[in-house]
Amino acid sequence: MNPISPRVLLVRGMLAGLLAGAAAFLVAYFLGESQVDAAIAIEEAGAHDHGGEAAPVSRALQATAGLGTGTLLYGVALGGIAALVFCYALGRIGRFGPRATALLVAGGLFVTVTLVPFFKYPANPPAVGDPETTVQRTTLYVLMLALGLLLAAAALILGRRLAPRLGNWNASVAASLAFVAAVAIAYALLPGVNEVPADFPAALVWQFRLASLAIQAAMWTTFGLAFGFLAERALVPAVTPKEAVQPAS
Repeated sequence: MNPISPRVLLVRGMLAGLLAGAAAFLVAYFLGESQVDAAIAIEEAGAHDHGGEAAPVSRALQATAGLGTGTLLYGVALGGIAALVFCYALGRIGRFGPRATALLVAGGLFVTVTLVPFFKYPANPPAVGDPETTVQRTTLYVLMLALGLLLAAAALILGRRLAPRLGNWNASVAASLAFVAAVAIAYALLPGVNEVPADFPAALVWQFRLASLAIQAAMWTTFGLAFGFLAERALVPAVTPKEAVQPAS
């Protein structure tokens, strides 16, 4: 592979993150906004009953410029972080090329950053959740996210140490099982949060949660494919026509 500076991969990771943010915006706009509108309608109905005030920012601006800016910035930030993880992982997690490594990194981050905290503290639509417990709920979510990252790092270290004795495949299976067991223990020890009102439509809650998962899946899939392509172009030497056609000796 070509020796290049990690800064080159960082820039390409941020570019791939920008594309991933654009993909996430499209999924969020066409798949998730209808659930948000339905939840806001329920919230506003209750607010009018109690004399609530109108929102300072229009819903149309929130669903377009606000949503687009947020997802693009989020994608760029995650793309940069994922690119740094890729720099460490390349050549250390197996004999994988840049594309395969990028997809493995994207998949691993999707599991640890999205799925692990989601199954303990899933996303909820507007009008769900007590405003007085916002700080507590945010703290628990961040704690679960941090635990997922730490446990994933520990599982990687465990797999590498077991590989000489068990082989790569058996070591990977053992490390994965240890990761799942550790996450399950964390789920059992951390307090649960259930603030969905009894009269709130259950179907709307699950549609919103599925939409949030689809947004994250679109982001990480796009990043893995785009960054794998960009990283391979930077790392793998290009073959010129003269090099591709060797004269017979």
